[in-house]
Amino acid sequence: MGLDKHVFLFNESVEALDAEMDKQGRELRDLLGGKGANLVRMTNAGIPVPLGFSIDTDSCIAFIENNNQLPDGLEDEIDAALASLEEQVGKNFGADENPLLLSVRSGSRFSMPGMMDTVLNLGMNDQVAEAMVALTGDERFVYDAYRRLIMMFADVVKGAERDHFEELLSEVKEQEGVKEDVDVSAAGLRKVVAMQKDLYRKEVGVPFPEDPRQQLLEAVEAVFRSWNIPRAIAYREIHGISHSLGTAVNVQMMVFGNLGDDSGTGVAFTRNPASGEKEIYGEFLFNAQGEDVVAGIRTPLPISELEREMPAIYKQFTDICENLEAYYHNMQDVEFTIEQGKLWMLQTRDGKRTAQAAIKIASDMVEEGRVSKEEAIMMMDPSQLDQILHPQFDPETKPASITKGVDASPGAASGQVVFTSEDADAWAKQGKRVILVRHETSPEDIRGMAASEGILTTTGGKTSHAAIVGRQMGTPCVVGAGAVDLDYKNKQFRVGNVIVHEGDWVSIDGSTGEVMLGQVETMPSDVIQVLVGDKQPSESELYTMFDNLMTWADEVRSLRVLTNADTPEDATTARRLGAQGIGLTRTEHMFFGEERLLNFQKTIVADDEDSQRKALDALLPYQRDDFEGILRAMDGLPVIIRLLDPPLHEFLPKDPEEQRVIAEETGKAVEEIQEMVARLHEMNPMLGHRGCRLGITDPLISAMQVRAIFEAACSLKAEGLSPKPEVMIPLVGTEGEIKILQQLAERVAQEVMAEKGVEVDYMIGTMIELPRACLVADQIARHAEFFSFGTNDLTQTAFGFSRDDIEGKFLPAYIEQRIFEQSPFAVLDEDGVGALVATGVEKGRAARPGMEIGVCGEHGGDPKSIDFCHRVGLDYVSCSPLRVPIARLAAAQSQVHNPR
Repeated sequence: MGLDKHVFLFNESVEALDAEMDKQGRELRDLLGGKGANLVRMTNAGIPVPLGFSIDTDSCIAFIENNNQLPDGLEDEIDAALASLEEQVGKNFGADENPLLLSVRSGSRFSMPGMMDTVLNLGMNDQVAEAMVALTGDERFVYDAYRRLIMMFADVVKGAERDHFEELLSEVKEQEGVKEDVDVSAAGLRKVVAMQKDLYRKEVGVPFPEDPRQQLLEAVEAVFRSWNIPRAIAYREIHGISHSLGTAVNVQMMVFGNLGDDSGTGVAFTRNPASGEKEIYGEFLFNAQGEDVVAGIRTPLPISELEREMPAIYKQFTDICENLEAYYHNMQDVEFTIEQGKLWMLQTRDGKRTAQAAIKIASDMVEEGRVSKEEAIMMMDPSQLDQILHPQFDPETKPASITKGVDASPGAASGQVVFTSEDADAWAKQGKRVILVRHETSPEDIRGMAASEGILTTTGGKTSHAAIVGRQMGTPCVVGAGAVDLDYKNKQFRVGNVIVHEGDWVSIDGSTGEVMLGQVETMPSDVIQVLVGDKQPSESELYTMFDNLMTWADEVRSLRVLTNADTPEDATTARRLGAQGIGLTRTEHMFFGEERLLNFQKTIVADDEDSQRKALDALLPYQRDDFEGILRAMDGLPVIIRLLDPPLHEFLPKDPEEQRVIAEETGKAVEEIQEMVARLHEMNPMLGHRGCRLGITDPLISAMQVRAIFEAACSLKAEGLSPKPEVMIPLVGTEGEIKILQQLAERVAQEVMAEKGVEVDYMIGTMIELPRACLVADQIARHAEFFSFGTNDLTQTAFGFSRDDIEGKFLPAYIEQRIFEQSPFAVLDEDGVGALVATGVEKGRAARPGMEIGVCGEHGGDPKSIDFCHRVGLDYVSCSPLRVPIARLAAAQSQVHNPR
């Protein structure tokens, strides 16, 4: 069909749209956003959806690039789509008879709940209002819709303070002596509309627009602009979503849940998003619009009330939910409205869920035959696995709660109380742990929510903003704690006779809804307790599901997952979590024990080879014991041990008293030690006398380390174990460096094995962390049996950055100004650093076919970076122990996406 347009009706052929997207190598949600794509699919499937049209994401990008001006021709396309919509529904936008009102909502490729803008009831003006009163006979409903439009238009489109408009409604409620919005009279709402129009003129500087077309176009522009409002930017930064995607705009016929007691609105999940149980989980309000539920303006009813009051509607609703799950092969989050006894589905999307719920839903859907194991793997967000490994409150020591709210997002959290998002963000940056306490949260609170250990609100239910965002972020959350009496002015809250001030410690249990005073002790999670043997697998349903998921992932993935571990304890933890070996053991950390450090300092300041050998001989037993412990913990699996990497000055003290101790131990004058400290100091140590350069100039250090490795390995082999050491030479940039040090390592290894009469399997390779090493990888591969990309340093040297310096100085500005989407130290820079890695892989394997190549930087635990490693053909990734399950799952997802 060729897409020469940018506006698409919901009832256009989804098959034709999908076919065109396939030709372009895109998905429908890339074009229409997730919401628009799903509205098209639901409409095509015959689900009752209010008709409308979507303006594509390309138009948003063009709008932003055109200085926030609608691109040429778009207004004409909107007019044409509106005319088609009017014909389909038999109503006319802005007409005096049978008028059509519209909603305008955002919808990006990735769900961003509440982060961008929405305007409801567009098309309302004085004439339309009177026409609707005549048509419906319900003056109160009409003027409720009208006052909502003026308030939302002023807020969203013009940037006026919404609270000022809300205050006018509160003023009229007080005059009429009522507490709830639904109890305000029709005359009272007419008065609110008149007052809001006056306020609009004062705050905006122009009258409220009576022209429905002007309202629509300005609302479209506002939604496009909302792609770049602070809360949306913050959300994308927190969740790693690209800033370049843009949002679609969905224009939809209004249906009304505030037409009386036979109308209502609700939000629901097809399964419990906190626990994963197979049950409809949601909330509902009679005689309300959708914002009333999500914003926590009124306390909603459980969805079971709908079943009791409207059983036929509820049955239709649950049947649709069942069909949506079957169609999308995933748990769904739906919004719906009932208008005078007729059900309308407003949207569906894959529901946000906790890690525990995600694992249960995936496991259950496989058992039900609803999804394959590969589909179950793809349902999980790998980063969520962090949540199920984190501690929980110990029920034996948990104190009595001071109050209880709704358990909205599970987990244990303790922190100091703050009452604003800004304070939460600021305190967290100072290293403090905080609990954010609010009446309710809004999208504007996103940064503070992300910075908080936990969230406590006095209003709202399980589908409120705080609950949804808390579950998505994995942040413990308790909502609807009505007994909490907040006093923002004095920065305190009261529960009965208990007063909690800003800065006081509280604990919340998002699994039970409990709120407790003080810091409450935690215990390891169920999964960790099983892994360390404190619980039997049969005692933990969560562990069983976790183990099943990991087994499915291991059956699928082609990338091996190793760990970065410097101690036997870390190695043991990682192995229990599924690590297939160690990709990086940093030997420099082993020199910092008191006796070890002094002996190494003696090595550094030694005047002659004999003195240096003597100091190194004293260090050898320590190193050997360290390596023996790690190799024993990883028996039968490869252990890659990096030789000394940091420059020597890092091991010498600046403190005069500590320098005096070294002088006494070595028989030197303090001035000599001071002179040596000054001489070893480097202006740019990252690029200085370190890594293999130390091995070239001080080969005795490297020889001692290699000897310790092989003495440990031979000892274990003599016990009947199967150690597999791999010696890694760091910071190689030339063939000459690797050649000299490979020969040294090979010579010492053979000497030790001959002395012990034992042969062990081993390899000698190098860490690739310099751009030049990538470019001459074929030369280096002549002498290296494996490559391990150190992507932290490779990123530093490729960009010319010092990581420690940029993160607090200019990285935030680079992200804010879109130079970077995210930190290149968090997510691998594919265009630059990735290109160097690809070159290194290609050249290395050209010189040594089948060469083992992996990555051992922090990128080895990042799902996006793992996907790149899979695509570029690496054999393994290596990450910190607690990220091993994340890497296993991410590697499996990469294989499903791009099978090798």
